[in-house]
Parts: sequence; structure tokens; C-alpha cells
Amino acid sequence: MRPKRLEEFCGQRHILGPGKLLERAIRTGRLSSIILYGPPGTGKTTLAGIVAAETRALFKALNAVTSNVAELRRAIDTAKEAYRANGRKTILFVDEIHRFNKAQQDVLMPDVEKGNPILIGATTHNPFFSIISPLLSRSIVLELKALSEDDVLGLLKRALVDTDRGLGSWPVQCTEEAMLFLAKICDGDARKALNSLEIAVTSTEKNSDGKIFVDLSVAQDAIQKKSVVYDRDEDEHYDTASAFIKSMRGSDPDAAIYYLAKMIYAGEDPRFIARRVVICASEDVGNADPQALVLAVAALHAAEFIGLPEARITLAQAVTYIACAPKSNAAYIAINEALEDVASGKILPVPDPLKDASYRGAEQLGHKGYKYAHNFEGHYVDQAYLSEKRTYYRPTDQGAEKKLKEYLEALQKKTS
Repeated sequence: MRPKRLEEFCGQRHILGPGKLLERAIRTGRLSSIILYGPPGTGKTTLAGIVAAETRALFKALNAVTSNVAELRRAIDTAKEAYRANGRKTILFVDEIHRFNKAQQDVLMPDVEKGNPILIGATTHNPFFSIISPLLSRSIVLELKALSEDDVLGLLKRALVDTDRGLGSWPVQCTEEAMLFLAKICDGDARKALNSLEIAVTSTEKNSDGKIFVDLSVAQDAIQKKSVVYDRDEDEHYDTASAFIKSMRGSDPDAAIYYLAKMIYAGEDPRFIARRVVICASEDVGNADPQALVLAVAALHAAEFIGLPEARITLAQAVTYIACAPKSNAAYIAINEALEDVASGKILPVPDPLKDASYRGAEQLGHKGYKYAHNFEGHYVDQAYLSEKRTYYRPTDQGAEKKLKEYLEALQKKTS
């Protein structure tokens, strides 16, 4: 059922709709190298073939998993010879291009820059993490989205009536409910949906009327358990971890627990999870509840000590506590602002009274005048600790941090 013409291609209207970037490039023949990035089953390989056909370019496909530098060089040399012979450029399609190491990607650079071959790389990985910067800067990065349920439903219906490439010659009766289920359960992956439909049809016996009847139960049996879309080297890993942290920060324990469960189920390293929890305890809870960091660090140590599956309980305790704790990022903002000042050259000299006075001759250098806070009432004395007034830490009114704010405000009143 692989589309052969652009008008057959399903979805991706954000890049292929009338007037959109790729549609314009194909129509005008002004094609540069492209990195197609998106989840499985969204049409990356198909689109590369269609682009070659529409632009009348020669097409050479490689898979980065099985290809080496020698094969890559041969493909480039063949593209050069073809251009000299008949003036036709070659589209070099590299599937799973993220599997090429830096040296292999470097091989492509000189000829890609000259425009022949025209590279179309396909990857499920975020190219900004996996493709070298010089190659990215010479390519258009286009993200393909997971297909909508309506898109997949249209593909399934097309497959049922297509007698050349599909199941049109089979006596199939498929319920709308079964079709909708397959369209939804495939997570926007056309390949998964079509494979499941094929299994459902070819594994079902004809009924007394000579028909192959596919209902919801047959469709569910064909696709079996829905796999968790998660790969520790791919975007879903980073997206899930991001959602996990943002759910704790957003005080949603249910969402945080869901993403925790997803990561555990997918086989994520519990230490990776625990480190995220520790970071969140300081960055997003901070002094609003200092106990959050204590609990997070304890969870990290416990996860390392006992491992999964039992560590899921400890992690769940820490995650729900942090999600429910009062939030403050005042400490996080304070260190970032101070680091920015230091990095930008706003360096302040240490006031003389604070300099080391423990060695002979220090007093002659002016290292004197320090007031020992514990010798004064309330263990506080008005003293300049910076050579100019700067404010970085601004306590909030959240949780325990409110007491710190009140204490600092009381000290300020003493000195005003």
C-alpha cells in the first residue's frame, strides 16, 4: 500500500499542503538536502521515493545500520558519474541516518554541499541530538507527525478496496468499530495499522457465507497488547522524562505517577528516574519544603540499594511527596542570576573584612574589621558581605520558605 505519487500520500499537510515548504521545493525542482524526522510509520521512506519520482532524480537508498564508508563513497561516486553522463542528480536516501557516526556523516559533507547527491536522511531520533551540526546547517529539517486517526482510517479503508496492492480481492467484511479501534490503537503508525488489518484478515476463516468477518474482537486479537512507545535513545525518552518533571513541578501527583509507571514499565534505569526526582526537589520545591530534598536523596540511595521491582515503591513515595509539596524556585533563580553576573564579568572584589586574616601580615594588607556574628545579639550584625548591594535570593511565601522570608525582612528592619 506504499503510495507512489504525491497525491496518494497521507497526512503531513504542514509540509506538503499547497504552498508549504516541501511542496514548493518539489514543484519548483529547487530541492536541497533534507532530514526527515518523526516516529515510525509516518512515511519517511515513502516520501523520499516520491520526491525522487516527482523531481525526476535518480534514487539510491542505503541503510545506515548495514552500510559502511566504502559503500557510501561508491554511492557518491555513482551519483557524480550519472550527473556527468546525463545531467540528472541523485537523491541519496539514508534510512536511520542517526546510526552513522561522525566520521561517516563527515564523508557526506563535501558532495552534499555541492548539491549532488541530494541527501534525504530519515531518523526517528531528534536530529539536533544525533546529526552533526555542519550537516544540519546544510539541510532542511522537516518533522513528520504521527498520523491522525482520520488519516489512518482512510488508509485502512483504501487497503480494503485496493485490488492491486491491498485486500480488495479478499471477501472481507470489516465493521466500522474494528476499523476505528485499529486507527486509534496504532498511535499514528500507518505500518502498524496496516499490518494489524492484514493479520486480522488473513488469519480469520471464512464464515458460511464465504465472507471473512472482522469485528472488534478479531481486531483486538490481531494487534495483541499495545506496546509502550519508549526508547531510551529516542525522543520519547526525553519527552516522557520532561513530562514527568513538569508534572511534579505542576503539583499533579497522578500525572507524575503515570509517567513514573511508564518509565518503569519501559525498562528505564531507576537511577535515571531518581536523579530527576532529586533535581526537581531542589529546583522546584527548594526551601518551601527542605524535607523534599532529604526524601529524594534517600529515594536515590534506596533505589541503588534495593533495585527494581521494589524500588518502584520508594520512587513513588518520593514522587508523590514532591508533587504535593509547596513549590519555590527561588534558590534556582538565585544561583542562575549569580552565575550570569559572574560569567558576564560583573566580578565584585571581596570586602577587606571578609578576606583571610589567618596569616602573618594579613592585617598590614587591610584584612581586618570582621565582625563575628555570634558575638552580637540575635547572632546577627550589620556588615557588608558584598562590595556592592545585590539581591539574588528572594524567598517566596510558599511553605517553610515563608519563615525564611520573614526572618530576612526582620533583619532588614534592624539595619534600616
